[in-house]
Amino acid sequence: MSEDLALNDEIGEPAEKSIPAVDAPAAKRPGTDWASELRGIFWLILAVLGFHTFVAKPFYIPSESMLPGLLVGDQLVVSKYPYGWSFVSPTFHLLPFIHGRLLGRLPERGDVVIVTPPGTKTDYIKRLIGLPGDRLEVRGGTVILNGVAVKRGPLHYVDVPSYGGMPQPAPETGLTCDLGEGALRTAPDGSAICHMPLVTETLPNGRHYETVELGESAGDNYGPIVIPPDHVFMMGDNRDRSADSRVPLEQGGLGGPVPWEYLGGRAEFITFSKTGLGSWNPLSWGQSFRGGRAGTSLHATREK
Repeated sequence: MSEDLALNDEIGEPAEKSIPAVDAPAAKRPGTDWASELRGIFWLILAVLGFHTFVAKPFYIPSESMLPGLLVGDQLVVSKYPYGWSFVSPTFHLLPFIHGRLLGRLPERGDVVIVTPPGTKTDYIKRLIGLPGDRLEVRGGTVILNGVAVKRGPLHYVDVPSYGGMPQPAPETGLTCDLGEGALRTAPDGSAICHMPLVTETLPNGRHYETVELGESAGDNYGPIVIPPDHVFMMGDNRDRSADSRVPLEQGGLGGPVPWEYLGGRAEFITFSKTGLGSWNPLSWGQSFRGGRAGTSLHATREK
């Protein structure tokens, strides 16, 4: 039996041989669909621009004109819908002047408003003081609306560690305090502070806010004027350092009452605030931000 098996091994049926496995061809990796990628980026940019145009956008404070409520370096949110939409609503001011507003509504006295000076593409931020039909004048720094002086409280002071602007006179401290002689002071802990003179102003509707009072200035006397229909009168809270409706366009101001089409939105609240003192060194990044600013409302308080 064993011989038969051996013979079969030699001359009989060939033994079953294993078939070598054949490697499957590697799956071809699909290339990047650049057209789809670009379409996705396009729609993302369009969505962001649409949100900024119709809902809200961030805004950066570059100047001192709204002290003490807004410091240089504050980042805030501006809502675009409270007054409706106009040709300045888009993020980039590329449209020509278009009369009127879509679903337009006038601001309330005391609103902090984004406004674009006629003939420019730059956004300013000011407080709305006068409405259409108001007879407005400024005498000795006091606003007079329809023959009645706006209520002003007593002079008082607030110490601010750093608000931005031009260093005066000690740039090595990182403090910026350009509010006149004696404003730059030293706190009990040895740090530099800005001693800011303030007056509380209360509008006829009861809304009140702080204004900076630096004494006599060119804008302390203005008018009287009657604000035309569909126009508003804007002023900065830092009254003696603000290029607002009291200042001609050629001097960088708003050139009088502004047509309501140039209103871009209402300032709502501060998201964060940068001091400008930090550098590339990570150890200095803690100096780049002001604490306690996030979430601060920019709506004027109303007297009860």
